[in-house]
Amino acid sequence: KKKKKKKGAGGGGGDGKDDAKVSARGKLVAERLRLQREEEERIKAEEEAERQRIAAIEAAEEAERKRIEEEKEKKRKKKQDKIERQKKEGTYMTKAQKQKAALAQQRLEAMKAAGMVVGPTANHRKRVVYGSKKMKDKEGTTPKRDTQDDHDQNNAVKDNNAQEKNLDITKKDPSPVQVINKDHTDTSDDAGKSIVAKEPQPQQAKEEKMDEWDADSKDDWDADSDSDDKFDDLAERLKQVKTTQEENDDEDLAEKEKEKEKEKLRQLGIERKKREEEESERRAAFLEQQREIEIQDNLKAQRRDEGKKKREEQEKQNLAARTRDNLRCPIAVIMGHVDTGKTKLLDKIRNTNVQGGEAGGITQQIGATYFEKKTLETQTAKLNKTENFDITVPGMLVIDTPGHESFTNLRSRGSSLCDVAILVVDLMHGLEQQTIESLNMLKKRGTPFVVALNKVDRCYAWKTCPDTPIRDALKEQPEGTLSEFRSRCSDAKLQLQENGVNTNLYWEMGSDDWSNSDFVPLVPTSAVSGEGVQDVLLLLCQMAQRKLWEKLMWHANLQCTVLEVKQIDGLGMTVDVLVVNGFLREGDKAVFCTLDGPIVTEIRGLLTPPPSREMRIKSEYIHHKEVKGALGVKIIGNGLEKVMAGTPVLTIHSEDEEEDIKAEVMSDLTNLQDKLSVDKKGVMVQASTLGALEALLQFLREETKPPIPVSAVGIGTIHKRDVSKISIMNEKGFSEYATILAFDVDINAEAREHAQFMNVRIFTADIIYHLFDQFTRYMEQLAEKRREEAAAIAVFPSIVRILPQHIFNQKDPIIVGVEVVEGILKVGTPLCVPALGGLHVGNVISIEANGKEQETAKKGSSVACKIINETNPTITYGRQFDSSHSLYSTLTRASIDALKANFKDKLENEDWKLVVKLKKVFNIL
Repeated sequence: KKKKKKKGAGGGGGDGKDDAKVSARGKLVAERLRLQREEEERIKAEEEAERQRIAAIEAAEEAERKRIEEEKEKKRKKKQDKIERQKKEGTYMTKAQKQKAALAQQRLEAMKAAGMVVGPTANHRKRVVYGSKKMKDKEGTTPKRDTQDDHDQNNAVKDNNAQEKNLDITKKDPSPVQVINKDHTDTSDDAGKSIVAKEPQPQQAKEEKMDEWDADSKDDWDADSDSDDKFDDLAERLKQVKTTQEENDDEDLAEKEKEKEKEKLRQLGIERKKREEEESERRAAFLEQQREIEIQDNLKAQRRDEGKKKREEQEKQNLAARTRDNLRCPIAVIMGHVDTGKTKLLDKIRNTNVQGGEAGGITQQIGATYFEKKTLETQTAKLNKTENFDITVPGMLVIDTPGHESFTNLRSRGSSLCDVAILVVDLMHGLEQQTIESLNMLKKRGTPFVVALNKVDRCYAWKTCPDTPIRDALKEQPEGTLSEFRSRCSDAKLQLQENGVNTNLYWEMGSDDWSNSDFVPLVPTSAVSGEGVQDVLLLLCQMAQRKLWEKLMWHANLQCTVLEVKQIDGLGMTVDVLVVNGFLREGDKAVFCTLDGPIVTEIRGLLTPPPSREMRIKSEYIHHKEVKGALGVKIIGNGLEKVMAGTPVLTIHSEDEEEDIKAEVMSDLTNLQDKLSVDKKGVMVQASTLGALEALLQFLREETKPPIPVSAVGIGTIHKRDVSKISIMNEKGFSEYATILAFDVDINAEAREHAQFMNVRIFTADIIYHLFDQFTRYMEQLAEKRREEAAAIAVFPSIVRILPQHIFNQKDPIIVGVEVVEGILKVGTPLCVPALGGLHVGNVISIEANGKEQETAKKGSSVACKIINETNPTITYGRQFDSSHSLYSTLTRASIDALKANFKDKLENEDWKLVVKLKKVFNIL
């Protein structure tokens, strides 16, 4: 018998080892988390300390700034108080007064140094006075002299006191002291000049009498004593002035600053006045210039109006001179869906194989073919034996348009130029997309047209009758073939009626149908064997002569329109134009329309292909000195690179006003400007013709989602400069736009090497939709690459509910069954429980449904998912969370931005609403 294991005090049975293992792992994770928290706290503490240090530095700087300002304010106030006090005391002196006082002090010092002024000293001894009889005898006169001396001294003292008083009151520099010598009293007549006393010479004392010397000596002694007292008093005054000067230095600085400020303001005022004068002069000059420009504009407008009136009068005269005998060639345009046989139909008339030489067998350019009257008569000879119709038109000009959906611009251009049209319908397929588009264009412009039911030879058991009228060919067909033909013809008529066009086979139309403009004749044709081709030509001639003869009367008014702009080796940039009426002559000054304004250039050459040859096919051109409408012409000239297709061309004659012609040419440019406008960032588009360029731009901007921006366009061969131009996109950080889309153009060998060096991609194709496919595939690959890069960041929104009956593993990895309540659950999605404080459960690493793994699970689906939590492997279902808590995708601002940029098309409106809901849950701005 097996011994029963005793239950431990703690219980748990055989799970003790697992608990120990889990505990060890938990301790490791806990230690790791503890270290992580300590590191985070240390970083936060360092950041807080740094922030406090910076705050303390800023506070100290602010306190120091305030202290300096307060000191400056105190010093300024102290200076101001001192100035006020000195003004009250009468001792305030300006800087000029202080300089004068200092100069007086220097003079006084110089006088003292010369021995002229003797101040009281300790070694001073009084002069000895010797007694004399004569002195005694003269005592009676001495008082008189003393009185006179005292009077003089009193006057001197008064003068000195007046000078000192004047020094204090007027604050002027004290004048030097005047010492008057007795021998030279009042000898100086200059009041402003100082009189310096000189000591008596010893030789003079010997010559004079003793008694006079004694008397004079006594007088001099007394005078010198009084003078010393005066100078001592003046020295004291000057010391006081010096002290005052030292005290008032700060006030002088303030005065100096005020003077500087006044001078600065004065200079600023002078400069402002000067600027105002200059501005006034400039304004006056500008107004004068504007007046001159306005006068010139008015003169130009006046001349333009006069030229327009003359031109309109001449045009009226030319229209009045029209006659029915002088008809121009009718212009017919052939339109229809791609691959319905339009070019093949013309090849049958021309006896050419233009369609076989085109890339992919499809037309991608607009072309024109001129059929002479002789050609029309030859082609319709068999039918005309029964019809007996006299062809009077001088010929026919047929415009061939592309049928591809991207060439709407060329079909629209062709339909706007024509007099009559041929709408080619594939009898086997009926009306198709571009056929309906062409039909609407013709109905909108009210253009009469013929419907050619082409590929009639594809009917079962069709018996070929080359180049015969269609009625004769139908007579040769078996009954089964005729039955199929009638059935398909009825279907085509029904489709045309659904689009608002009443039709009937042209030989079954009555006179009422012909007179009713709503009825359109049907002509079955075969472009391969030629049945019905002459029927179409004869019908066009009949419609032109019977219904459109007024419109076809030729006149001399020039009507010329640009069909294409293309570059031809040996000729440079050329312009294919359609001359409807009027003349074009070699050497004429022609005005063309460009995006940069009208250009005037001389016509250096007029070329046309041989009759019954396509203009767009390179052949031996015929040079003309003059051409007459209607005709397709190739113009050679200078500066034709930027000419806009679809715009009119006019010529300037001696009697015309050039500005009027330019304004007329530029009148319809608005739509063309929108078509060829470029963006700041985008790819470069290079095409062989302007029409193909317009088609490419239309596709990139309207038919692709999202639209592809275009930053540069060009026509002709790709050169190194084109590669350098678009390589700027790499420098701007838009490497996906460093791309050139080249349609039907050559690439220079140097340009290819430079493109590899500059990391520029060049996509080339001869068929326009192949080029579209190449670039679209490249953009899809680029988008997929971006999605892969953003997959680690982008998080799809989802809310899932755990199914408690499907818990396969509770611990890491957690395997549970879930139901997607909202959104899309995707592999790699991080899940959390917002109700538990945003508890991170883990990342979904696999999703399985019905035993098969899948990448996503949408709303309403129930799947099993495996969840791994690398940061917290101890998380367990039933312990930290359970089925009562829904799991949410953990969204962040970065994940939402990645979704918008790369996965916008992968989410539906409900999913984006869930994103908005989760933004509020996670507080995402």
